[in-house]
This record gives sequence, structure tokens and C-alpha cells, in this order.
Amino acid sequence: MTTQVEQWTALNDRRVIFLACYQRMTDHMLAGVAGGEFHDPDWVAQLINDFADYYFAALQSWDQGASAPLVWQYTFACAANQNMSVVQHLLLGVNAHINCHLVLVLDDLLRPEWPELSPTQRDRRHHDYLTVNRVIQRTIDRVQDEVIGPYSKMLQLVDVACGPLDEWCTARLIRNWRDDVWQQAMTLIRLSDNEERKIMRQRVDQRALDRAHLLSGNVRAMRSFGYPLRWLKRLRLL
Repeated sequence: MTTQVEQWTALNDRRVIFLACYQRMTDHMLAGVAGGEFHDPDWVAQLINDFADYYFAALQSWDQGASAPLVWQYTFACAANQNMSVVQHLLLGVNAHINCHLVLVLDDLLRPEWPELSPTQRDRRHHDYLTVNRVIQRTIDRVQDEVIGPYSKMLQLVDVACGPLDEWCTARLIRNWRDDVWQQAMTLIRLSDNEERKIMRQRVDQRALDRAHLLSGNVRAMRSFGYPLRWLKRLRLL
């Protein structure tokens, strides 16, 4: 991540906006694992690694002209659009990674073990998953200061003026997305028919793409300091 961020920063490639955010999130996640925040640190560490692998596999496919998830094709293509705001570029990446990749990673990790887990063990998996929300909350301010700020002085000024509104809205948006992701993953891991599973995984990609279209197209609804709750609701339910 560090190498890619440095390369994209030098090239002024806007794909760096999401990856720089993701890099900081990963730093905080690894610190949480080392600090004993999770019931099963080994499982969370595997989740972190596999999640990153999905991102770099999509990036490699895009760069080589090979097939990548539709939402990532759209997100990477939007990085060339200089008329889109910094926040839009950031949220497009967050959307693609959470609403597409996270469902698939959870399916990969949970499906083989789920039938053998006790109710308590299943609850602990879910609790570890929810604990990530706290890590995200801690990451948002750092992203504001270190990622968004350098790209947009106006965002930095509004952040000072409006206090925690943007952080609160962003955390709520991502928390709602992650709740939806868990429910999709629970549906997916219970499917035994391979064709049904294939269709479901394609629908995951399409739902994330639908959200991406809203994020990139609804410019008037975008606020540099946050996002209207009506808009957040639509983003979650698409």
C-alpha cells in the first residue's frame, strides 16, 4: 500500500485518495489486533490480509485490461474525472471495497467454518466484525487531516467550522453499509447451490455499482461537510 500510495501521489493519480484512506485504516486495524481489541485476533488478521488481496487483485485486473468486478471498473474509471469532488472519489472506493469485496471475503472465511461454530463462537465472529466500526471511527479524523485536507483546503476549513458533523455522517454511512454487508454474507454462506451462489455474488457487485452511480451522479446532494440523512438512507437501501 505504501509503495502504491507514493507512486500515485507523484503522478497525481486520484486513485490514491481511497488507497491512502485504506492504508490508514489498515494501520489502525493492525494496531487493534496487536492491542487485543478482538476475540480472535488471528481470524481478524486473516480478514485484513484477504481483504487487501481482493483490492490488489481488482487493481491488477484493471491495469492489465482483464476482468474486474463491475463496481471496481467504474470506480477506477471515475478516478480520471477531475470534476468529481475529493469526497466522491473517496466514497466510491469505500463503497466498492465494503459493499462488494467485504461480502465476498466474509463468504470465503465464514462459509467453511460456519456449520461447526457454536452460537457463542458465531456471536464472537459478529462482535469482532462490529468492533471494526470503532476502528473506522478512530480513522476518520486522520483521513480528514492527512488525505482529504491536502487535496481540498475548503474541506479542511469546513471541518473546523462544522465540528464532528462530517465524521458522524461518514461513520454512520459506513456502519449502515457494513450492517447490510453482514446480512448479505449470512445469506450467501447458507446457499448450497453453486449456481445460486454465483448469481448472488454477481448481485453483490451490481448493488455496489448502483450505489456508485448514485455517489458519482448526485452532485447536488453532496455536501463538503457531510451528507444529508435522506441521501444516506438512499445509499443504504439501493
